[in-house]
Amino acid sequence: MTNPNPLLAASGLPSFSAIRPEHVEPAIDAILADYRARIDALLASDAPRDFAGVLLLGEELEDRLNRAWAPVSHLHGVADSEELRKAYAAAQERIVEHASELGQNRALYAAVDAVARRGDSANLPRAARTLIEHELRDFRLSGVALEEPARSRFREIASELAKLATEFEEAVLDATDAWSETIADDRALAGIPESGRAVLRAYAEETSQDGWLVTLKQPSVQAVLTYADDRALRERVYRAYQTRASDQGPNAGEYDNSARIDRILALRHEAAQLLGFRDAAEESLATKMAPAPDAVFAFLHDLAARAKPVAQRELAELRAFAAAEFGLATLEPWDVGYAAEKLRERKYALNEEELKPYFALDPVIDGLFAITARVFGVSLRRRDGVDTWHPDVRYYDLVDADGRVFAGAYVDLYARSGKRGGAWMDVCVNRFVRGDAVQLPVAFLTCNFAPPTATTPSLLTHDDVLTLFHEFGHGLHHLLTEVGLPGVGGINGVEWDAVELPSQFMENFGWQREALDLFARHWRTGERLPDALFERMQAARHFHAGLFLVRQLEFGLFDFRIHREFDPARGARALEILDEVRDDVAVIRPPAWQRFPHAFTHIFAGGYAAGYYSYLWAEVLSADAFSRFEDAGVFDRATGEAYRRSILAVGGSRPALESFIEFRGREPRPDALLRSYGLAA
Repeated sequence: MTNPNPLLAASGLPSFSAIRPEHVEPAIDAILADYRARIDALLASDAPRDFAGVLLLGEELEDRLNRAWAPVSHLHGVADSEELRKAYAAAQERIVEHASELGQNRALYAAVDAVARRGDSANLPRAARTLIEHELRDFRLSGVALEEPARSRFREIASELAKLATEFEEAVLDATDAWSETIADDRALAGIPESGRAVLRAYAEETSQDGWLVTLKQPSVQAVLTYADDRALRERVYRAYQTRASDQGPNAGEYDNSARIDRILALRHEAAQLLGFRDAAEESLATKMAPAPDAVFAFLHDLAARAKPVAQRELAELRAFAAAEFGLATLEPWDVGYAAEKLRERKYALNEEELKPYFALDPVIDGLFAITARVFGVSLRRRDGVDTWHPDVRYYDLVDADGRVFAGAYVDLYARSGKRGGAWMDVCVNRFVRGDAVQLPVAFLTCNFAPPTATTPSLLTHDDVLTLFHEFGHGLHHLLTEVGLPGVGGINGVEWDAVELPSQFMENFGWQREALDLFARHWRTGERLPDALFERMQAARHFHAGLFLVRQLEFGLFDFRIHREFDPARGARALEILDEVRDDVAVIRPPAWQRFPHAFTHIFAGGYAAGYYSYLWAEVLSADAFSRFEDAGVFDRATGEAYRRSILAVGGSRPALESFIEFRGREPRPDALLRSYGLAA
């Protein structure tokens, strides 16, 4: 008897250990065939066009497709292989083609429109009405109104863009894994603390080498660029990291994303114009809070005007310090992190290595869960025996105050080969209510922290702690939803420039004494984070805030401008525009060979195209929202309940601004954001 395809399971958690690359295409083919057949049956039917018959059917079919595709997509990011890549690419092409056909199906659009026009539609719950609005909008953004040959061309563009995004991301992963440097003499590692050396030692042991192995994984890059006294080593790591997947650097041309960048921008521009938009930036705002491109530019330039003078002063101080302390006549980009760490230590008697012993990973997780319990009345309980893709992965049930399990989360925290870099939250299963049946939401929470060694637990930097809190905030947005329609529940349907609100909101707890007391204890002695050390942390909180902010503004303006200013006659001009943006807002100019756009997966392979500004836009919302907690008390349950009900529970079922105003009692103000960066007047 043939074993059933694990991707076709209609309920329960994915059977990750059973999923093989050969399962992917047959499962997706079967699901898409059934999807089309049921849509055809709907459109052939004379049944009245009502919400249950049209919209709920669509939600059911999309949910079934997601249940199969989510684990495949996740494995592609965390357990990559050549066989899985091929299966993923083939199946993704079919899914994109299917979505394009569906989005241009005028009969289906007419059916949804008929539901919207029914006299009783006004009496539907808010989430249902929002779903209808979003479906009609998405039909228009899929080219439903286009005539041939534009209709076919739009579908071709969508398919090619999906392929290019996958190729872009895979090139970055391959380039990251392709470079390494073996260190045999520990004198070359002078300055790198023992925790960093242990990570490099572990990388060498993984590959059966003696000595230490420097790689382009984030823990390795961070250890070298922040601490290595060997300037030449810092430069080699910087050059390799900042030229990944490009025409420059040690692997020049081998995984080059240059042509993909040009092609992606050209196709996005063409697609936007087919839909009647001036450019891809204008099109992107159709699903965002920002009302127009000018509003985005005004927002970013206003922040730049405030931040750049601060950044210039910070850089001048750093240059003077580096010249006096290390004899550096020129402060190069590979010197900045190293010199900055030494300056921070000099000014505030604080360095990350002094903090890391207080941030062992397991107590940090326990503290994060304790904060969640106090603020939102939600507990997380580890469940053993859940099928996962790696032994390090943990699974947690989320339990409400009444003891009811209402959600779950996979947590995968360590860097390893075959795993995409960075940190992210993604959807495994959506909450879906059908009558009395409730499908519980499940999330993927992924980071790339340094793993434990034979002698020490995984020790986090404070920035790592904030990263974990950030991704967990996304997770709570998905898991605490009370909306029963997947299309507008949790993070789904939320305007992209508001979706970072819950994640950035959670970062604030990582700075609060009351919160730190729940987990910041020395891993050897159990000693609480000393008051003096906490005070030095707070004093250093705004250290180089200007330099950080102008870097974020550089990313945001570059992204928005390359999508706003694409000209078919002149091409993408990505590097040229990047230089212009740096003239406007940057204070540190990297070498001409630096190629950060070639690994900028957020905008070329993620969901942030013409939307990277969203991090800063949403930070206005998150800082202002947290200021209510600062007024009421960090763990005030009434405030936590109000935030949960007004922001997290409603997901994308209504405009984010409406949710914010319900919680805050007014529209957002930038004051709290400026205070958080130390830029308030």
